[in-house]
Amino acid sequence: MLQKIGLLLLLAFSVTAFSQSPKLSDKAEVSVFTCGRGEQLYSTFGHTALRIKDETNQLDVVFNYGTFDFRTENFYLKFVKGDLQYFMSVTSVEEFIYEYQTDGREVIEQTLDIPLASKQKLLDELSAALYSSERYYTYKFIDRNCTTMVNEKIGGVLDGKKMEKVDDKTITYRELLYPYFEDYFWYKLGINIIFGAKTDAKAEQLFLPTELLHSLDQAKINGNSLVIRKNTLVAGTPKAEAEFSFFNSIYCIIAFLALLLLLNKRWLFLTYLFICGLLGLFLCLVGLYSEHQEVLWNYNALLFSPLFILLPFLKNNRLQKVSLVSIALLLVYTVVMINKPHLPIMLPFIVSTLYMLLKIIGVNHLRLLSPVK
Repeated sequence: MLQKIGLLLLLAFSVTAFSQSPKLSDKAEVSVFTCGRGEQLYSTFGHTALRIKDETNQLDVVFNYGTFDFRTENFYLKFVKGDLQYFMSVTSVEEFIYEYQTDGREVIEQTLDIPLASKQKLLDELSAALYSSERYYTYKFIDRNCTTMVNEKIGGVLDGKKMEKVDDKTITYRELLYPYFEDYFWYKLGINIIFGAKTDAKAEQLFLPTELLHSLDQAKINGNSLVIRKNTLVAGTPKAEAEFSFFNSIYCIIAFLALLLLLNKRWLFLTYLFICGLLGLFLCLVGLYSEHQEVLWNYNALLFSPLFILLPFLKNNRLQKVSLVSIALLLVYTVVMINKPHLPIMLPFIVSTLYMLLKIIGVNHLRLLSPVK
């Protein structure tokens, strides 16, 4: 650990020295690293970083905008709110590559054909930012992340010409993200519950590492290809075909809900709906609390309605009315979901909730009709 800290300090001082006497040689190169997906949620979408290399000056460093500190006070609250500060760090290429080799994650390098003056400007800006407040930025899932920051920096030295997305813009952000969770059912379920209407917009903005990779491949400056060389620095370990896991599939949810329905206990139905109501209340409150646009206007609150919180405490006509309103909201939700890609994984919740509400109404109706003794 001490060796790692010492290396980072050495690199930091070397970058400071270059910022004070910033003269890159004609051999200087600027390249973009696109890194493969990891197993952790924060690495699911891959990573983007910038490399500046100059053999003449013995400079070879990676500027990384994907750094965050778990030790940040109130880390999770800040992440949910959307004011968690990510920051740029600098490391050696060897250390950066070693991490991805260890994890078996692919690293592709695209060397850019840009003027020496632009390379110099980029190094000067990154070096200056490393020791100023510009080092930090507020992370946003779609609007501001490691990929958008690198794109912004490249555009800054190319007369503001950020890379335009060349991948499919006709699909939604939600559809775009779906393949990334192919073998992670609980991630997929959680993401689709917490994300609201913004992720159903057309995915026109470039924000994923692979999107920047493809855009750079096709980019041209003054009629010439921007990428002059493309190498795979780490081949990565081919991902083994995931074995079927009942507990990592929708069948686990279906089995749980089916068991509840088969037990057919009113108190179980009310308990389940009460918990769903708490989830719905959270979805509503987090939309007011968070600055993440992705969690705003979350129509999943129609399925996990906050009204469910009231059901265990209501009787007779009031219970009947709230249950009927909940069914109406559920039908609205079903209509909204008709053309959504996550309808199949939400369908068991829709069917189960409808059945429970109808049973509660039916039992309550019989009680209302039964004569008072």
